[in-house]
Amino acid sequence: MPVARHSSRGAFWLAVITAVIAFVVAGCGSDDNKSSSSTSTPAATPSTSTPAAAAPTDAPDPQPAVEPRSGGSGTPIKIAIMSECKGAFGSFDNQNMAGAVAALSQFAGAKPKNPNKPRDGFTGGAIGDHPLKLVGVGCGDDTSDTAIKEVRRLMEQLDADVMIGPLSGDESIAVANYAKQHPDKTFVDGSAGAQDTTLKVQAPNFFRFNGDGAQWNAGLGDIAYNKLGWKKAAVVADDYSFAWTSAAGFIAEFCAAGGQISKRVFPPLNTTDYSSYAQQMPTDVDGTFVAVGGAGLIPFLKAYEQAKGPIDAKKFIGNLFWGTPGQFEQLGPRVSGAYIGGAGTAGDLDTPAAQDYATNIIGKWFKVIPPGKDAASAAPSTFTYGFYLNAWGLVKGLEAVKGDISDQSKLQAALAKVELPAPYGTVKLDANRQAIFTVYDQQLYMKDGKLAVKTVTSIPDVDQTFGGTFSGSTPAPGRKFPGCEKKSLPWLGKATPVKVVGA
Repeated sequence: MPVARHSSRGAFWLAVITAVIAFVVAGCGSDDNKSSSSTSTPAATPSTSTPAAAAPTDAPDPQPAVEPRSGGSGTPIKIAIMSECKGAFGSFDNQNMAGAVAALSQFAGAKPKNPNKPRDGFTGGAIGDHPLKLVGVGCGDDTSDTAIKEVRRLMEQLDADVMIGPLSGDESIAVANYAKQHPDKTFVDGSAGAQDTTLKVQAPNFFRFNGDGAQWNAGLGDIAYNKLGWKKAAVVADDYSFAWTSAAGFIAEFCAAGGQISKRVFPPLNTTDYSSYAQQMPTDVDGTFVAVGGAGLIPFLKAYEQAKGPIDAKKFIGNLFWGTPGQFEQLGPRVSGAYIGGAGTAGDLDTPAAQDYATNIIGKWFKVIPPGKDAASAAPSTFTYGFYLNAWGLVKGLEAVKGDISDQSKLQAALAKVELPAPYGTVKLDANRQAIFTVYDQQLYMKDGKLAVKTVTSIPDVDQTFGGTFSGSTPAPGRKFPGCEKKSLPWLGKATPVKVVGA
């Protein structure tokens, strides 16, 4: 298109002056962003008596926000979010939504409808000339049947182009299979961590920028065997895909180091009375790995105490639910000292990006994340962070095609190449569109009379094969797989201490 000429010299000089002013303002704005990120106030200041090494070298700089925008005249990008408002994980609904809405606000110019209630979604935002439109929010209950009903409503009845979610493992396997049947739609995960979702289903239009349950537990088997001296352990896990995957990571690594698993107990998800399962737990072991999550964790621990006596924190290791904001606070002093899986988050990591994420991203867009928890302190939630990463990954893919999704195969090709300079370390995708990222292990401790979480070690570049343990041809994690095999894993004995705030 030809460039129009100004009709007068005055108009010409006015345009020049305007451009210069805009350039100076933009430069000042950039400096302000950097300054505010580097001086942000940490959400929490856990401390540890162990000398800490530097944080991972791939820790990125804080990411500046874009200005709020309402888009242009291009075709709207219709977005659906599949969250969880019922079932064992219904209490994490607003954590999910906070992550997704914060990313869309931070990177696509959207704005939360309600700073006190993330589930209300967002308004505004655009990619290039294409405005964002939230067509609906799904309500899952951790079952695949409900998930698919909601996904059909969102993608077929409401005609969403792209979807963020879900939260839970069985749901994500169902959604990934649905995605294969709808190649003209694009799906990014929320926070679901079942291994099969990407390793087995391999839908070319389903992308996961968060880890799976096995990846999230890298390092815990090493800690159990080499630090705590466990030689024989028991495992208790919810009887469904995510918990099987979560247990698989601990089992594979603990056995690789030389340990033995003497008992595996699997209570059904949404169990309310754990007494019979607690009674099955052996006491002639050095320790127990617990992958009972959501609403079941506290009832299981209480049932264990009634059946077996007081809990010795040195004899328990927990998965991500032991450190999830809004959950771990209820565990109380009895588990102080227990090691837990950090699930790719480290809220006390002493890097500008990590602290900026809590205060200037999640804490910027939301005041509280119900039920009344300070938003910044909830930022390290696996659910908030997972939905944040996946929504951000989607934005980057959309930016690569300038918001034009008339041919979604181009968006999908762009998404496969996305790499995120994320708050807790760079996230990239493997050939199955599954995240490779830094894993953190943590420990519970008492601070000012309350249970708190501190990050102790990191393992960079953990991929879904888990050091060659899992592949598309190995059995899916389940009640019997993996077996217990001593072998070499690339990170055994090599986890790196990290520097945390207040250390």
